[in-house]
Order: sequence, then structure tokens, then C-alpha cells
Amino acid sequence: MHGQAEDSGPGGYAAARLRLLNEKAWSGPPRRSALAGLTDEWLAGLFAAGAPGARGVSLVAVGGYGRAELSPRSDLDLLLLHDGSAPETVSTLADRLWYPVWDLGLALDHSVRTPAEARRTAGEDLKVQLGLLDARHIAGDLGLTTALRTTVLADWRNQAPKRLPALRELCEERAARHGELQYLLEPDLKEARGGLRDATALRAVAASWLADAPREGLAEARGRLLDVRDALHLTTGRATDRLALQEQDQVAAELGLLDADALLRQVYEAARIIAYAGDVTWREVGRVLRSRSVRPRLRAMMGGGKPAPERSPLAEGVVEQDGEVVLARAARPDRDLVLPLRAAAAAAQAGLPLNLHAVRRMAAGARALPSPWPAEARQQLITLLGSGRPTVDVWEALEAEGLISLLLPDWDRVRCRPQRNAVHLWTVDRHLIETAVRASAFTRRVSRPDLLLIAALLHDIGKGWPGDHSVAGEVIARDVAARIGFDADDVTVIATLVRHHLLLVETATRRDLDDPATVRSVAEAVGSPGTLELLHALTEADALATGPAAWSSWRASLVADLVERVAAVLAGQAPPDPEEAAPTAQHERLALEAVATGAPVLSLRAQTEPPAEPSDDPEPLGVELLIAVPDQAGVLPAAAGVLAMHRLTVRTAELRSLDLPDGVDGSVLLLDWRVAAEYGSLPQAARLRADLVRALDGSLDISGRLAERDAAYPRRRGVVAPPPRVTVAPAASRHATVIEVRAQDAPGLLFRIGRALEDTAVRVRSAHVSTLGANAVDVFYVTQEQGVPLPGEEAVAVARKLEESLRT
Repeated sequence: MHGQAEDSGPGGYAAARLRLLNEKAWSGPPRRSALAGLTDEWLAGLFAAGAPGARGVSLVAVGGYGRAELSPRSDLDLLLLHDGSAPETVSTLADRLWYPVWDLGLALDHSVRTPAEARRTAGEDLKVQLGLLDARHIAGDLGLTTALRTTVLADWRNQAPKRLPALRELCEERAARHGELQYLLEPDLKEARGGLRDATALRAVAASWLADAPREGLAEARGRLLDVRDALHLTTGRATDRLALQEQDQVAAELGLLDADALLRQVYEAARIIAYAGDVTWREVGRVLRSRSVRPRLRAMMGGGKPAPERSPLAEGVVEQDGEVVLARAARPDRDLVLPLRAAAAAAQAGLPLNLHAVRRMAAGARALPSPWPAEARQQLITLLGSGRPTVDVWEALEAEGLISLLLPDWDRVRCRPQRNAVHLWTVDRHLIETAVRASAFTRRVSRPDLLLIAALLHDIGKGWPGDHSVAGEVIARDVAARIGFDADDVTVIATLVRHHLLLVETATRRDLDDPATVRSVAEAVGSPGTLELLHALTEADALATGPAAWSSWRASLVADLVERVAAVLAGQAPPDPEEAAPTAQHERLALEAVATGAPVLSLRAQTEPPAEPSDDPEPLGVELLIAVPDQAGVLPAAAGVLAMHRLTVRTAELRSLDLPDGVDGSVLLLDWRVAAEYGSLPQAARLRADLVRALDGSLDISGRLAERDAAYPRRRGVVAPPPRVTVAPAASRHATVIEVRAQDAPGLLFRIGRALEDTAVRVRSAHVSTLGANAVDVFYVTQEQGVPLPGEEAVAVARKLEESLRT
């Protein structure tokens, strides 16, 4: 391949480079190495032509180019090294090297320095020093390059105790800025934690001779990320490290993978290996540096000699040493099958990391537990899951060495599985552990914390299988719970929790809780007060572990209300019938005023006192908005449109006709809504009422006003949202037909839906609005004019018309 660069001119190199990148037979490390070699030959030719016979000057590749790892759009990191004897010659040579590179449109990071200048700059700039650790000779005075390499490595090793903490700080700052590669839907392959820069940092630690990273799988993981970056460069034609959503299918195809999910899973696996290696390595660096600072003082105090490390027992076969959990000298992993779980539980309870060699020793001697598990194994797993935040690191240590797959074979299907939903912060497996961490905070409020923790661990285990993950998960959870050693009744409870882990939040936010059918259906699914108590805690833990958009005081209040109603039914009480509920005194007062004035009457119950503590709640409870209006067409879209104009978000919306006292003629609609300001303060009730009057009499063009606002503040173009979907929920209510709308959330969405429903001549009895990230799930209870549910065919036709109107 190098022979293709015989012509050292830019045209010859460019043609050979293009041929190399277009040849499908070349990929991965061979292509990166060949591209580096091709570039070496071209630059060496330029160097020879620009400085024939020159001494005391050399051309050096540093950084990624120094490692001969050139991706298609990588920068060329070059150092022109000289001894200072002929600065004018060096300046001319630099021009003859840099300009041809720029002329080809290649990115160039270049410097011209003497060895003394290079050492001084490296001493001041850690990034420069890291680049020089990979210095590689290309052309010129080999002795000059070799001397610099030797000096830079010696400096690095001598200064390691001071510079490694700074390098660790750089890695932590980068992780804080760019997040964790193994969980991001659009990760930065280079900068995110577990990415290529972290892999380079681990090479630098190894070069210091102070500590070394776990080498098993590390080179392969790094190579996998480089392969993905190569494919990303080729498919986009750009020097980018961000794996954007719209490019993932192309990159997957370039790599011969099935789809974007398979691509992300490979990226996550690689990032997890690098991130775990980093955790272990930096822990070892810290231990070595601490021992170096303490040892001289101890020697002086004890008169010389090396003190034996202190070992504190934690559990049978498990001790603490140097801030880590290690195995006792008498431990026998090949005979003690429960040892991995016992060590993990002890580490999590103590808030300490598991020592790498201890985990590997346990993995080497581990065998599958018998089915059912011994009682101690089950208890140790529950202890591990109930230990809170330390559980995460301990679990990852077990997983890195294959122990989780041995204990729970079903785990492999969810391992590193991406979740293509912006609401989710984590991959499926990490979300399950996060849910257990959250659930550990609720163990005091349930009678069976063990069942709660196991259900938290298993609630999404079905996401590795086709179909409804709750249905698949129920089957898997039943099998796993029995294998772990729970009795038949407990197995049934765990399976029920997994099957219905979304039931409470979906029902509370999307169904009419005043409808007896809603409460009865939940009671039938749950079956017992004890299961309801567990399901309530699991619901909150699951939502909190999903991300900030999945839980709020509003959702919490709705779920708590539903749980209270279901508990009453399970205790033998019948749910009240909303048809028989009498209006409150306030409702009746507003209705009479609306009849008397012939116009809307509005009450906005704002919060009069500030909250006790500041809150970052993404969906506050909001305030109650009551509107009484003489019964007429167009009330729902008019009210929704006015609220959208005033930037008020609707949480729930109930509409119903009020029975007026005897002797009072007319019919009044009551809108009992919960609303919250998108930002800023609430508008004045008088302004809302005035705009509502104009909306109802047709003098306020809501559509035009909303369109003007959208035009003034256009939304950024991003990933194209899937089309809206409208369905009819079968047998959800005896009193109404339930229509569910799933669409991209946007200002004025409820106004558009209300106007479309108005056009179909149905009456909206109540609306239940739920937003998760960019997705809105709005549910409407509708009836015919006579107040009865729609016939089946008519309901389907209404849903179809509504969907068509939202697509336009």
C-alpha cells in the first residue's frame, strides 16, 4: 500500500489516500496503520525536498498520529523538532511542510520547538505532555527524536506523583461536561467518560510505572471505538466524534451491524470496559500515592521495616484492606458458592469498592448456584440491592468479570441495551440497578422490602424480548424469583409487580379517577393491599430512576390519589359514582353567576404562599382553574387556546354539565382544570376571562395568534418526530368512550385536539394530560350529545378523523 505514495506531491498522496479509504477490504486497525504509513511517506518526502541533508532537525508525529491511529478525518499532530542552530532553515522547512497539508484541506495541529522548549511546554501543559508520550519519528535526525522521547518519558515518570492527580482531575472535568459514553443516545466517542481520551489517559498512567490498568479486553474496547469513529468519519465526511441519532443506521451499515441498536450496544460495551478500567486504575494510583506519603513516617516511627497492611473482617471470608474489600486468606471461592454475593453485600454495606483481584479470583472459581438458591444467597442479594448508592459500583465490578451473568443468566439480554427515549437517562440494565437504589430508600414504608427490591431489579427484564416487555417480564420474573428461592405466594406477588409496574402511573395520568370502572380495574389487577403498597413504592422508584421528566409532585399526587381509592375498594368500599356527586358550594355559586351574566365566570386559585423550599420539580402541582360557562359549542378549544396563548400548561381538564337548582333555567358547563405557568407568574384571572369571552364570540383569532408566536420563535430543527397516533381504549369506562392521543408535545396541542373533537360533534367529559419529555399522551372521555358512550364504529371513526387532523 505504501508504494502508492511514490509521488510525494499532494496529488499523488491525495489519490492514494482516497483509494485506501474507498477500498472495502481495508478497515479497522490495518486501515488506520496503512493511512498513517501513507501519510508518513508523503511527509517524509516533503521533508527531504525541503531540507536535503539537514541535520539537527526532525519531524515527529505526536498524539493519535504518533500512535499510528489515523481515522479518515483525523487531525495531523506534528512537531518540527530542531536543535536551534539554523532557525531560518527551520522556518522555511515548516512552510514547505504545513502549506501542502492545508492545501489538501487536512486539519493540522503543529508546533516548532527545540527539545528544551518541548520539555518546558510539556511541564506547563499536561495535554502537550500526553501528546509527547506517543511521539514517533517520521523524518530527519533520528537521534534528536529518540533523545526527546527518552527525556519526556523520564520526566513523566519522575513527575508522576504530582501530575497524575492533575490528569485524574482533567478526566473528571471532562466526564462532568460530556457525560458517560455508556449511557448517552448521542455520545461523544472521544470526550465522554469511557471514551477514547480516557483510554489514552490509561496509557499515560501505565507509562508512569506507578500503576497499570486492567489489560483484559481494554485494547479491544479501544479498537472498537476507533472502528466506530472511522465509520462515522466515512459516512459523514466530517471530522466528528459525536455519534448523532440520524447517522447511527449508516454507521451501523458501514460496520456490517444489524441496526443502530446493535451499534450502540457495542459502543456501550466498549465504554463500560474503559470506564471500569479507569475506576480501578485511579483507585490504585490513589492507594500508591497514599502509601508513598505515609510509609516514610511509619518507617521513622517503627525503626524501619515494611508494616503489614491492616485487615478488618467484614463477613465470612471477606476483609477490608487499604480501603478496598478483599478476600480473607482462608477464603475458598471454589468451595464457597455464596462468597461473591457475600463479598458484594459486605462491600456495598461498607460503602467500599471490591478489589479487582478479589473479584477475578471469585470469578475464576465461581459456579452456578443450585436452584433454588440457598437462603443465605437470597439474603445476600437482597442486602446488596438494599444498600443504596454504593450498590451501583459493586454491581458493575461483578458484571465486569461475568459474575452477574452467572448468577442471573437473563441479565445478558438487557446488558448495555439502549433505550431510545429521551426521558430515560440509562441503559436498561443500569436503569434496573438505579431503580433498586431508589427502592432501597422506601424499604421502611413497605411490609416486604425484599419483594420490593427484587421487583425493582426485574421490572424491565422483559425489554430484551419481543412484544410487551411487561408481559414478557412477568414470565421471566416468575422463573427468576422461584430460582432465587421465594415461595409460590411471593413469586406470584413479584410477577404481579413486574406485570403491572406501569399500571398506577399510566392510570393516574391518563384515566378519569372519578370513574368507578377505572378504580375497580386497578383493584382487580393488583389483588391485595400488600401488593398495592409494594406497587406504589415500585412506581415511584421506577419513575425516579428513569429521569427528572418521569416524576413530579403532580404525578405523585395523582398516583397517591389513585392508590387511596384502590385501597378503599380492596377494603370492601364501593367507589363513589360521579353521576351522583353533588356540586360544591363554590361550583354552584359560579354556575349561578354564569347563568345570570350569560358569560364565563372564572376562578383561579393561585398559591398564596411561596413553597417552604425551592423546587426543581419539572411539573409542579399547579393551581386550580374553575370556569363556569353557559353551555355552548366550542368551549374546550376556546379555553385550551386561551391558556396556550397565556403560556399555561394544562395538567388535568375535567368538563361536566352542572345541575342547577330548581327554578333556574339554563345549562352550565363547569371546567375544573389544574394548570401551571410554563415560566414566570400566572396571568390575572380578569385577563383570562376577557380573552375567553372573545374566543367564544369569535372575535379572538387563537389560531392566528399561536401561529404568529410560533413564527417569531421557530423551533430548532432536530430529529423528525413520529406521526401522532389516536386509539380507542376498549372497555375503559361505562360512562364514556376513552380516546387516547399520543403526539409530539407542542404549544397549543390541546387547542388543536379540542377543535378537532368539536368538529366531530362529540362532547368531551374530561381530559387527562400527560407529558413525558417531548411526548404528550392525552386521554379524552367523550360521549354523544345525549351523554352516552359512542358506538364502536363511531368511536373508531372519531379517532381516525382526530388523527388525520393532527397529521396536517
